[in-house]
Formats: sequence, C-alpha cells, structure tokens
Amino acid sequence: MRWFFVFFFVSGFCSVLYELVWLRLAMAQFGVTSALVSIVLSMFMAGLGLGSWLSGYLIRRHGAQIKFPALRLYALIELLIGVSAILVPYELLWGRNLLERVTLSSSGTYYLASGVWVALTLVPWCACMGATIPVAMLAIRNSFRQESQRSFSFLYLANVLGAVAGATLPLLLIELNGFHGTLRVGAILNGVLAASAMALTFSQPAEAGTASSAAASVATPTAGPVGSRTLLALLFTTGLTSMGMEVVWIRQFTPYVGTVVYAFASILALYLLATFAGSRVYRVWSRTHQQEEKLVWMVLGLCALFPLMTADPHLHMARSWRLVIGIAPFSGILGFVTPMLVDRWSGGDPDHAGRAYAVNVLGCIVGPLLSGFLLLPLLSERWVLVLLALPWLLLGLYPGWSSGLEETQPRAKAPRRSRAQARAVWQRLIPYAVVVAAVVLVFTSQGYEDLFNPHVVMRDNTATIIATGQNMQKRLLVNGVGITFLTPITKMMAHMPLAFLRHPPQNALVVCFGMGTTYRSLLSWKIPTTAVELVPSVPKMFWYYHADAPELLKSPLSHVVIDDGRRYLERTSQQYDVITIDPPPPVEAAGSSMLYSKEFYAVIKPRLRPDGILQQWLPFGDSVVQASVARALKESFPYVRVFHSLGGWGFHFIASSQPLPNWTTAELVLHMPASAVADMMEWGPESTPERQYSNVMSRELTLDEMIAEEPHAPALVDDRPVNEYYAIRRRWLKPERWYLLW
Repeated sequence: MRWFFVFFFVSGFCSVLYELVWLRLAMAQFGVTSALVSIVLSMFMAGLGLGSWLSGYLIRRHGAQIKFPALRLYALIELLIGVSAILVPYELLWGRNLLERVTLSSSGTYYLASGVWVALTLVPWCACMGATIPVAMLAIRNSFRQESQRSFSFLYLANVLGAVAGATLPLLLIELNGFHGTLRVGAILNGVLAASAMALTFSQPAEAGTASSAAASVATPTAGPVGSRTLLALLFTTGLTSMGMEVVWIRQFTPYVGTVVYAFASILALYLLATFAGSRVYRVWSRTHQQEEKLVWMVLGLCALFPLMTADPHLHMARSWRLVIGIAPFSGILGFVTPMLVDRWSGGDPDHAGRAYAVNVLGCIVGPLLSGFLLLPLLSERWVLVLLALPWLLLGLYPGWSSGLEETQPRAKAPRRSRAQARAVWQRLIPYAVVVAAVVLVFTSQGYEDLFNPHVVMRDNTATIIATGQNMQKRLLVNGVGITFLTPITKMMAHMPLAFLRHPPQNALVVCFGMGTTYRSLLSWKIPTTAVELVPSVPKMFWYYHADAPELLKSPLSHVVIDDGRRYLERTSQQYDVITIDPPPPVEAAGSSMLYSKEFYAVIKPRLRPDGILQQWLPFGDSVVQASVARALKESFPYVRVFHSLGGWGFHFIASSQPLPNWTTAELVLHMPASAVADMMEWGPESTPERQYSNVMSRELTLDEMIAEEPHAPALVDDRPVNEYYAIRRRWLKPERWYLLW
C-alpha cells in the first residue's frame, strides 16, 4: 500500500504541474482571456471526469477479461500521461497554426474553434489521468482486499498531497528550466512511476493475474452504492461550491497578495494543504465512525463565509493569516467530506468510485463558470459567497435530511434518557446559532471597495473594477490592485512615437486601455485610433477620468476592442503607424511577460507599416528584467532608442525596422498638430512643449547600457518569463550563480 501512496503522490504532483504549464502554453497560443482560461481548465477537469467514469465502466464490463495484473495497466496509463507532456505543446501549436490559416468572423467563433481544439488536445490525455484512480482501486482490491473499502480516500489523500507540491515546486522548475523543460521533468517522473509500477507487478505475483480471480473480483464487489442519489448530489455540490469559491477568493485576496504567480500559487497550495489535512482526519475518523454529524454541513456553510471577515480591509491582520483563516477551514472540511462521500457511495468498487468522482468533477467544471460568468458580473463577492454557502446552511436546518447509512447500519445503543434529551436540545439549537453567526458575518464585514470614498465599482467576468479619487488624484484599481493614475507619462506614450514618424500618421493602436489617457492622446492627433483592452469594464470607466470621454467614444475615429492584445494582433490584418504597449503593473504580474517577449515582438512587426514605430513601456524591474527586456527588443528590431520617463520613473522604448530620426525637441513639436500639443501640455509638468520633450530626451540611454547591468541575462521569451519567475535569484542565489543553473 505504501507503493500506491508514492505513486499517487507523484501522480498528483505531475497532474498539477501539467495543468499549470498547459494553461500557460494555451494562453500564449490562443490569448490571455477569461473565456480561454475557463475553456482550458474546464477541458482539463472534463478529461479527469470522463476518464474516471469511463475506466470504472470498462472495469465493470470487461474487468473479467483482464489476464494480467491491474497494476500493469496502471503503469501503461502513467506512461501515456508522460507522453502527453511532450506532445501537448506541439498539439497546441498546431492548433494555433491551423486557426491562423482559417478566417474566423468574430471573437465568439474564434473561442469556439480554439475551445474545440483545446478539447481535442487535452481531454484524451486528462482522461488518462482520471482513469488512474479506478484502475488503482482495482489493483488494491485484487491484492489488498481488506484495504479496498476505503481505497478511494487513501488514493485521494496521496493525490492531494502531491498536488500541494505540484502547486509550488513547478514555479522553481519553470524559473530554471522554462515551461518546456519543466514538462520534461514531469515526463521523466511519469516514466519512472510507470517503470516502478511495472516492476512491482513482477515482484508481487500475489495480485490477481488470472482471468478467474479478476472475474471474481469484478463480479463480487465488496459493496454496492450505499444510500441514495443524495450522495451524488452532495458530491456535485461540493465540487461546484469549492471551485466557484476559488474564483471569488482570487478577487477578494488579490489586494493583499498581489498579482504575481506566487500569490496565486499560495492560495492554491493552501487550499490543497487544508484539503489534505481534512482527508487525513477522515481517514483516522472512519476507522471508528460511519456517520457524520449533520452539523458538519452547516459548519461547512459557515466556514464558506470566513473570507468575508478576513478580506475586510478594516481588519488588521497579517496577509498570511488572512489566507489561512479565510480559506483553510472550509477547505479542510471539504477534504473530509469529499472522500467520505465517495467511499460511502463506492464501497471500494472502481466503477462506483469512477462515477462518483466524475460527478464531483462535473461540479468542479460548473462552479467556476457559474461564479465567474453569471454570478460575479451581477453580484458582489459577498453575495456570491452567500449563495454558494446557502445550500450547506439549509441542509443543517432541514430536520429529516441525512447523508448517511442509517438504513444499512445497526442502530447504536440508545443513550440514557437525560443525555438523549440534552443532546436533542443542543441539536436543535446549534444550527440556529450557526445561522446567526453566518448572518453576523454577512452584515458586519465590508468589502475592499469600502476603503475608497468616492468610488464607482463595476464587475464583469474578468475582474472587479474600482474607480476612485477626485481631480488629479483619480486612480484605477483592478481586483484591488492599483493599475494607473492620472499622469503625463501615459500621454508621452502616445505623443513621442507619433512625433518620431517621418510622415503624417494614418492610424494608431494602443494595447491596454487603463484610464484611457494614452487613447485620448492618440485621438488628439485626429487619426483613427484602436484600443484593445482585456477587461470589459475598464473602458466603461473612461467617463470617470475624462470629461470628454463620451464624446470621444462616439467619434468615428474611435474603436475600442475587448480582447487580448496579443491575440488581436495575431488575428487582424490591419497595419498601424504606431503601436503603443502599456502592460499593467507590476512588471512581475502573472501573464505580463507575453507583452514583453520576443514572440510578441514577432507578432507586432508585421502589423507595423515599414517605417512604423512600437512604443513599449517598462516600469522599473530588477536589473535582470530590464536587461532581459532590452535584449529581447535588440534581437527583434534593428533600431531601438530608450528614454527614462518623466520624473525618471520607468522606460520608454521606441523601436522600428527603419532608422529613427535624431530630431531636436523643437522639430518633434513641429510634427504635432495643435490639438496634440494642447493635450500633451494639459498636465505639465513643464511650461513649454519643447521643455516637456527635453525632460525625456535628455534622459536617453542605450540598450547596451541596460544589458551591461546583467550581461548574461537572456532575452525574454515565452518559454522563460524571467520577470514573472524570480524567487530563486532574488531570495537564494545571486544572478551570476543563477545563470550557471540555467
């Protein structure tokens, strides 16, 4: 049995590793959008559920025909999973190349086509992952029949513990080896796992290896499904609420943990670690108990509301404790009840376990879609949590409800009358006390937006947007993280590249709308201007920051597109005189590297006219990030100039395939229409446009100077986003030793 624990620990580690990397590779190929992320994660979970159900069904129908140890079949499945690590990146790339050759009429059509390809790519391989539990349960029943009654929870425990490691360690592997190198590590682990399981079948001949013993095992399961379909309904609901709440947690805790990959990994790791603890408690509890108290379900509902308290900005608490208290209690109880329900339904039978686990996975698919695309755009995070917690609170109040085994288990000896009466009183009172506590949590806690006065809040399927401040102190926050403020820096992102053109500009594109300042400045040149923004609600806040926003949006020159900027550039055939990129801060934000990489610049170059100009904005990062971005631009464009921005904060890169003119500040101003000059000087800080330009032009430096700060830093590429994955070099190794590990 220890071997099975090791196998499923490694399997859990590899499955989360693949999920993280495949998601990122799919984003690079098909776009960084909420819809695409949901498609990838849903297809991953759908594959798990399909594999779990189908393998259990096939074991029931054809298990008697298996003439070799079931563990050998498990080894073959793990080998196939290892092969998937190598093939999936190529399959995703083939899908992107295929879609590039097909003209698709709309974003919806593109999502449909990319979703179909992602499904065809991921579902078969993830089905192999889902098949491992029923097959391993068959192997356990053949060799360790006395352990088979609770075999699902045993494997589930090991799998979740491996998933905890899979949520954290791959981040270090990606920093050292890149995404493809990390997948190779996973493939090697799956190969070792398969070889070990295969070797074990030759060293342990006691496992059922004949058709007759296998037939006996399949024909006489240790137990059938126990109880009613209520158990399956509970499994579906646990999956739905847990995954639905994860979407809410991301929005609630992002203001405290940030948008870096390590923050999201910490939430996932904490959820999985608490789930493991709950599963371990269940394993101990189930040795002496068979029926849980009904109060468990009400407490699950109460704990689902804890994030309302710990995400309250007025509560002074360390960031780590906000996560632990807000997430761990709910996840721990969930880790207790999920394997309990599957064990109870399956009784150790692989077919029944496969069906039960598939139902749970189905809930895991529906939950994020329901929460992210239906509930959060309509309701606040508070009321979405309330809706998701409500089923568990109501279960505890329903007097005749039970999830358990009363009809199949002998009644325990009745306690003495006085004790029974006291217990009955408590059983009636405690549920109401839990409901009161839940109501108090809901109506006494406050959301992050309550910190700001005045403020306007909008929600959509991507994020929660807060517009706040007055006059020049206005700010934009996305999921509680400050994105931008009113500053002349964002005006220079438009005016500098347009003024550097040798001819009057015909059009321009800005990727990342923000407050709309750069977009507004581009329109001041009286040219057709397109803005591409990922979050639908962000352009809807344009009016809050600029009084002329409604008029500008109605202009025939104005065009706002809700899409991933990189995906838009890949799909459009339009060419532009200027493309200006303003990635959201911080520079370490998850996914931001795809707006700094060589692959992104390769997408941009065909969308620029022959003498067109790219303006790339880079907030300050560490020396490795600055050198890496500079090298990527140097290797992508033959002509690049770089300037410190106004106030010396951040860098403007001006890149082109044609030589850039070395004009004076006066000559730059001569290239500007009067409306553009007025826009540039609207907020100063200088008194004349020439001095405004001089403030930036006098701070020019060369790419070689930036690269010299870290001469061994590689060019930033999709496979190795050094700006996002930095823990080793910043915390444990100096850059020069970090390069040696590369």
